[in-house]
Amino acid sequence: MSYCLNPHCSKPENPNDVKFCLTCGTKLLLKERYRAIKPIGQGGFGRTFLAVDEDKPSKPPCVIKQFYPQAQGTNTVQKAVELFNQEAIQLDHLGQHPQIPALLSYCTQDDRQYLVQEFINGLNLAQELAQNGAFNETKIRQLLIDLLSVLQFCHSREVIHRDIKPENIIRRGSDTRLVIVDFGAAKYATSTALNHTGTSIGSPEYVAPEQMRGRAVFASDIYSLGVTCINLLTARSPFDSYDTHNAAWIWRQYLKTPVSNELGKIIDKMLESIPSRRYQTTDAVLKDLNIQSTIGIPPTIISQPATQASPNYPPNFVSQTPSQIEKELLEIKTKFIGGKVQPKNVAQQPSVSTNNPTKQDAVDKELQEIRDKFLGNG
Repeated sequence: MSYCLNPHCSKPENPNDVKFCLTCGTKLLLKERYRAIKPIGQGGFGRTFLAVDEDKPSKPPCVIKQFYPQAQGTNTVQKAVELFNQEAIQLDHLGQHPQIPALLSYCTQDDRQYLVQEFINGLNLAQELAQNGAFNETKIRQLLIDLLSVLQFCHSREVIHRDIKPENIIRRGSDTRLVIVDFGAAKYATSTALNHTGTSIGSPEYVAPEQMRGRAVFASDIYSLGVTCINLLTARSPFDSYDTHNAAWIWRQYLKTPVSNELGKIIDKMLESIPSRRYQTTDAVLKDLNIQSTIGIPPTIISQPATQASPNYPPNFVSQTPSQIEKELLEIKTKFIGGKVQPKNVAQQPSVSTNNPTKQDAVDKELQEIRDKFLGNG
């Protein structure tokens, strides 16, 4: 099917082999190559269509965004024009990243503005949440690592997205990577812009307090990503996870599965209402995530009691061979004492370079007890 782009057409559906609408006569091909197939979204300032690129033999899918403001008032329409133009500029600068849709074209036809961008085939995270239920800690950690690197790319180019939410994050079907879409609300964070109060833009449930006042900063995206995490962990509206009377997030009590104290602290810092108390950069969040993901001792669990018999030791200890256990104990010892540890039996008191023999003796004693417990010598 070919879908007419004229918003006033009474019968927009057409056969896929015609070049002009059979009802209103509007040209069906945008820039003589992009053919709209069906509408897939509509907002106050435009419509979105699934389309194909007929200039290529494989006719790959793409997305056509049509600027079609329905709001009244000169100032409102002018702001919408600026945002639409801005999105095209953002995509042109950022589309080189594999997790941001590429801009294919930006044009005007029949006195209406259009942009054509890469089609990302997959479910957005709101759809995934509805289909599969709440996320667990593993999925949230992977989501953060995946998306923080994309935001890092945007911020390094002075761009604040300003509308991070589950609906604007798509899990691409071909490789399961997460893709950030809809840069219509994005803005350049120039020194002038950051010191100027602008328009409050974004989805109310996910917007940082300073952004609500028109003063978005890079940390505003980090806040919105933190809110996205609690929505995915609780399967509840973020509004329902915030206590307005005490001005505090209470998301932990609505968790579907427990999360570690470490991850909880990271999310809490992402959600700080005062920007200066929040993570200032994506690098800082990634650093905390990566450090905690390499710790050998498992995190303490919140909201539900631990069910393992030995919660203070790695859960796979009991299934390891003696040599594997010896190796892990040596690694733990190195973390606590520092210096170089030679790979030999813990019981033989390996030589460690340290200025604190008392601390070494205490650690050696505790590690020996762990070794005896799991190797059957206790």
